[in-house]
Amino acid sequence: MLENQLPVNFDRIEEMAEGDAEFRAELVSALYKSLSELKEKYLEGSEMQDLEIISQIRHKVKPALALFEINVLNEVIQEGKDILSEKGFNEDFMSHLERFLDAVQEAIDQVALHLDLEEN
Repeated sequence: MLENQLPVNFDRIEEMAEGDAEFRAELVSALYKSLSELKEKYLEGSEMQDLEIISQIRHKVKPALALFEINVLNEVIQEGKDILSEKGFNEDFMSHLERFLDAVQEAIDQVALHLDLEEN
């Protein structure tokens, strides 16, 4: 099951684009921007220990994570939500933050490969 190993299910993008290369490029670009913003805001919220910033960005990207089956990152974000609600910004959250950064960067890197294809 290779699709479960990849951070993003690009079959979903292909299905939505229905062969329209321009629309596909827009989807890939929007997903890249969304994941980049997630990383930026999640880090900002973590550094400031601001639950509101993290909650807002989590809520904003949740539909995209589900739509494009970005399951590993979605699970890591849910884990962070649980840690924050139970324990706040403690050592467990810092361990979670490392897992989050790995998962979000892996997804960003995979999307960036497809972004480069669109620009050629």
